[in-house]
Amino acid sequence: MYDYNPILIMTEILDVLVKLNPWWSEKGFETGIPRNEYFSKVKKFLTTGEIVVLSGVRRSGKTTLLYQTIHDLIHNQNVDPKRILFVNFDEPELNISENPIKAILDTYMQDVCSDEHTYLIFDEIQNVEGWERWIKSIYDRKMNHLIISGSSSHLLDSKLSTLISGRYLKIPVFPLDFSEYLMFNGIQIKNDALALAANKNKIMNLLKGYLHEGGFPRVVLQKDDNLKTEYLKSYYDSILYRDIVLTYDIRNIKSLRELTYYLCSNFTSLYSYRKLVDLLSIDHSTLKEYIYYVEQAKILFEIQYFSYSVKTQARNNKKIYCIDNGLRNSISFKFSEDEGRLAENLVFLELKRRGHEPYYWNKKGEVDFVVKNRDNSLTAINVSFTNDIDERESRALLEFSDEFKPKVNELILLTKNTEKTEDGIAFIPLWKWLLAD
Repeated sequence: MYDYNPILIMTEILDVLVKLNPWWSEKGFETGIPRNEYFSKVKKFLTTGEIVVLSGVRRSGKTTLLYQTIHDLIHNQNVDPKRILFVNFDEPELNISENPIKAILDTYMQDVCSDEHTYLIFDEIQNVEGWERWIKSIYDRKMNHLIISGSSSHLLDSKLSTLISGRYLKIPVFPLDFSEYLMFNGIQIKNDALALAANKNKIMNLLKGYLHEGGFPRVVLQKDDNLKTEYLKSYYDSILYRDIVLTYDIRNIKSLRELTYYLCSNFTSLYSYRKLVDLLSIDHSTLKEYIYYVEQAKILFEIQYFSYSVKTQARNNKKIYCIDNGLRNSISFKFSEDEGRLAENLVFLELKRRGHEPYYWNKKGEVDFVVKNRDNSLTAINVSFTNDIDERESRALLEFSDEFKPKVNELILLTKNTEKTEDGIAFIPLWKWLLAD
C-alpha cells in the first residue's frame, strides 16, 4: 500500500516532530490558563506507571492540559526536554506510513532520544488504526511513561480496548465549569461565604454569559460574539464529521444532521424512539445507532427513567442533554423558555463532572434529576431558574421522597436567587450550587 522510501519517511516524520515539539530546541510554547483540578490528576496518575487517558469532546482543552504537563515536567521536575515526545495524530503529515506509531518511535529513538523512561504523549490517538496493540506493547516493556488522549468514547469502547483494560487511569475532560469560567473572565473567588457574598453581583452577571455561551475555552476567551458563534459552528461540524461520520462510515449524513438538530433543539425534553422514527423517516435500528454515535462523540447524553426495575427503565421515554450550552445554541432552533432549559442542562453537566450518572423520574410531578450516592442513598434535584417558583416543583420532590423513603437523603430545588429550607427541601441559588465543592 505504501511505496515510500523508508529514509524519506523518517526525514518527513522528523520534520513534523520538530514542529510539534518546540521544547527540543529551547523554544517557548503556549500553555494557556491552568485548570488545576485536571492538571493535578494528570500529575498524580503519571506517578503510578499506568497509562494516563484524557477523554473528552473536541476543543474541551485536552491538548492544552498536555502542554501544561510538558511544561511542568521540564521546568518543575527537571526532565530533559528531549525525553518528552508529543505527537498529535490529527496532523495529516503523519499519515505516511502503514504503522505510524512504529515509524514515529523509530525516528524519535534514532534521531532525538534513545534513552529509557521517556514520556510518550499521543494526542487524538483514535485516528491510528490498531493503536491499542502498540500502546499495550509499549506499556508491557515498562520503559516509558504514557499519556494518550482522544475525542470520543470510542477511544476506550472498541473491541481492541480490552488489550489495555486494567492498565489505564481515565480522566474525563469537560468544557469549563462555572468556577473555571469565572477564572477565564479574570475572577478568582475563594469558596467561602464572605467572598461569595461580596462578589454576588459579578457572579450573577457572569452566570448569564455562561448560561448562553457555554464553556469551550477558546470561545470564552474570544471577545467578538460573532466569532464565538463561528467557532462553535466549526466545532460542531468537526465533531460531526471527524468523530461520527468518518469513524463509523455514516452514509446517510442528512438523517444524522436532522437527528442531532432535533435533539439539540429539544434538549432536556422527553422523547420516544417511535416518535423520532416517524419524524425522521429512519428505521429503529439506525436511530439507535445514531444516538449511540452522538453519545460516543460526547455531543449528547441520554438519561433514563429512575427505577430499580430494568424493565421499567427500558419502557419509559428518555431525556437528552447537550455537552455545552453554547454549542447547542449555535446550531439549534431556540424557544422562549430556553433559559430554564439552559439552566437544567448546566446542572446535568455539573452532575456528570462530579462523577454522577443522573436519572429523571415522574408520576404526578416530575423530578429533573435523581442521583445515586456512594452509600446507595438518593438525592432528588429540580431546577427552576426563577424567583417565582411554581409549587409543583416542591410537590414533585415530596412525591418522590414519599415513594422512596427511607432511601432519600436530600431534596434540592435550584433557583435563580431564592435561598431557604422548607418542608425538608433545600432551595439553593444555581450559581451557589455550581460553585460548591
